[in-house]
Amino acid sequence: DAFKDAKVVSVYGGHSEVLTGDIILLTTHQLYRYNNYFDLLIIDEADAFPYKNNLVLNHFFKRSIKGNYIMLSATPLEESIKEITQNNDTYLTLMTRYHNHPLIVPKVIVNPFLLKIYLISYLYKFKKLNFPVFIFVPTIEEVETVYKLVSIFFKNGNYVHSKRNDRDKIIDDFKKGKYQYLVTSSVLERGVTVKNLQVIVYKADDSIYDSSTLIQISGRVGRKIDAWDGNVIFLCQKNNSSINNALAKIKEANSYV
Repeated sequence: DAFKDAKVVSVYGGHSEVLTGDIILLTTHQLYRYNNYFDLLIIDEADAFPYKNNLVLNHFFKRSIKGNYIMLSATPLEESIKEITQNNDTYLTLMTRYHNHPLIVPKVIVNPFLLKIYLISYLYKFKKLNFPVFIFVPTIEEVETVYKLVSIFFKNGNYVHSKRNDRDKIIDDFKKGKYQYLVTSSVLERGVTVKNLQVIVYKADDSIYDSSTLIQISGRVGRKIDAWDGNVIFLCQKNNSSINNALAKIKEANSYV
């Protein structure tokens, strides 16, 4: 839409018939095809799997640059910042969203005994308001366990994780309003925008959730210019440093708004 006169192509596994264009969108794995090629190369989510700490993909990235590059991340790695500053490259920090409203600060509920009750209670509240909901849980096994529990009370939902074959269709149906809630693993922590979305993180104190993951999950809420508000609920058995660091960084970002 933005570049109507440009030839825009996409290159990824199983989709590599056309390799050249004015603008090429591709996975980092496909960079091996482009030696000393790009006048400008932009990598989004530079701190995420599979690029994060992958020496091969890092090599492909640097080898494919002919001109300039930009690395984007909402939660940059400390080693990446250090490398940029050591190379005298430019490091820019943008703390505000495009709609100039603050990030949603999560509400933390600590209770080692009543997490399931709080989960059902908040989901009921969001259902009454007709808001779509993501329920994040730590493991694939717990995704299905929590979904079985929630589906007893709420029928119009589904679940997704990395091993669910039809997850793309389920996510698409969710965006179209077919489901009101999705129980999910971390597969939906990035790159998903849904209007009026509310988020519940079940067992937010699990070791799988570091502060960066919790920030990314929280960032699913309030992404639309006409729906910038919302709720992020951390349900946990105990507080920990990852939760506290995530809250501190979100509040610090909001201090710039």
